Amino acid sequence: MGAAEPDLYRDTWVRYLGYANEVGESFRPLVPVPVVWASYGVATAYVTADAFDKGRRAATVSVTPPRPSPDPAQATRVGVAVVDTFVWQSLASVAIPGITINRLCAASLALLGALTRWPLPLRRWATTALGLAAIPLIITPIDRSVDFLMDSSLRKLYGSPGEPPAPH
Repeated sequence: MGAAEPDLYRDTWVRYLGYANEVGESFRPLVPVPVVWASYGVATAYVTADAFDKGRRAATVSVTPPRPSPDPAQATRVGVAVVDTFVWQSLASVAIPGITINRLCAASLALLGALTRWPLPLRRWATTALGLAAIPLIITPIDRSVDFLMDSSLRKLYGSPGEPPAPH
């Protein structure tokens, strides 16, 4: 049996597109706001593409015996894969890290303004550097928190990702 197909959205450089909005938020003190919003566009495109990819993968899971007519279990599997991936990625890759870096940078810029006599350009660059440095530190805690949140709520409706809901 051959090796599994690599996951473009998790196993390659493409996964870093999911961090675009954190980078955008880090640079908020230095760039026009439309640049920051564009970074959210990149991250959202990544999340959407990953969700569709997981749906495609779920659709290609072979069922024994093959059925000639549309398979409701397959449709459920695809729907669950798309929804689970989209919700998880939206929270863990876009919303929560975006808010976290935004607030960290806002607080940093305000504190540097109150506690130092650094010129504004230096405070802005220091804030950007802090935001960028924080990205690798926030990833694991956010991912684990979103896993817990999803396992405690949405995933109870359908079991683990890709599995159809348990019969009632």
